[in-house]
Amino acid sequence: MVRPHRDCFNASVAEKIRWLKEATWDGELGFHTRMTLKDILEGALQEEARFQLGVTKRYERGPQRRDQLNGTYVRSLQMAGGTIPDLRVPRSRKGLYDPQVFDRYARRTVGVNETICRMFLRGVSTREVGEILEVLTGSPVSATTVSQVARAVDAHVRAYHARPLQDAYRYLLLDGITVKCKTATGLRKVVVLAAYGLSLDGYRELIDFCLAEGESEADWTRLLASLFQRGLRGEHLRLITTDGSRGLLAALDMVYPHVPRQRCWVHKLRNVANLLRARNRQACLGEAAMIYKAKCRAEAIQRFKEWKRHWQDREPKAVACLQADLQALLECFAAPEAHRPTVRTTNPIERAFREVRRRTRPMSCFNNPASIERIIFAVLSHLNAKWSKRPVQHFTQNS
Repeated sequence: MVRPHRDCFNASVAEKIRWLKEATWDGELGFHTRMTLKDILEGALQEEARFQLGVTKRYERGPQRRDQLNGTYVRSLQMAGGTIPDLRVPRSRKGLYDPQVFDRYARRTVGVNETICRMFLRGVSTREVGEILEVLTGSPVSATTVSQVARAVDAHVRAYHARPLQDAYRYLLLDGITVKCKTATGLRKVVVLAAYGLSLDGYRELIDFCLAEGESEADWTRLLASLFQRGLRGEHLRLITTDGSRGLLAALDMVYPHVPRQRCWVHKLRNVANLLRARNRQACLGEAAMIYKAKCRAEAIQRFKEWKRHWQDREPKAVACLQADLQALLECFAAPEAHRPTVRTTNPIERAFREVRRRTRPMSCFNNPASIERIIFAVLSHLNAKWSKRPVQHFTQNS
């Protein structure tokens, strides 16, 4: 635990304020330490108030005097190591005094608010955040307060959606996830459309997301056009992997018409499975999976022909379903062999969505679209920070 140094009592007001802002606390502060900190804080506030108002001595008047001190008011202040009770804060007649240690009327330091926000965004419910902070600081925090503090993330969300993008992506994976949101007429489904990129130097990133009513051409065009206008022109894109949504394919025709599209094998095999008899499902899908495991495109085509010959008579609908998208399913063979397991499906972005679902599962539904934006942004930012530390294995600029 960092305890106040004796020199703090004799330091200037600026030094005291700097010390109070930079001090870190490990564990709950003891009673005597909190009282010592209270004395330091009250003294710093008095000196700061006289400095701001141009008051040099008690009852002294002069041209430099901007306002008059008008007693104090009592309040408590939550800090990371405990609550400072009955803190006397100066006030002035015209209200010109503005404390620098904490925001005016704030009952928590910036560090406590950041802790509240971090816990909320990492999956702790609003009720549980209050319970944890009551143990740490000695004062309860309501669920409403936690939600209000979490709104500070909104500015970061807006900056994330507006930031310039580098045109340095080799592969793009596009998919969506559905969440529930409260409305005046009851719960409704909201689709979160997301773009996942693999850069030229092998780093992965969840580039952006947007909320939509569905996966129509207009919805996807809004997201893709934003990426394009902010700098992702697609000059280096080799492949875009999709789930085969018609709205998405139409949007790609508008924004990135010259980039090859890879049809996700996982989504396609699910469609095939729905057309198979139960007794044939495991064997048929197992043989179909051997197609994308081929060493080259020619071998994959040969394996498809063998699979088709084997199952054509018994499962004609399933064979026709796979054959209809065979060209798009084999686009991944244009990529280096080491890249194919990553780009032949949308699984990488699906794994990111699992983290979103883990975070949102305790909530069951969102209160409004803004809360969806905050949580999605928090999860994606956490993943991006983790991924930025090292590139994906086998993905290098010279591959």
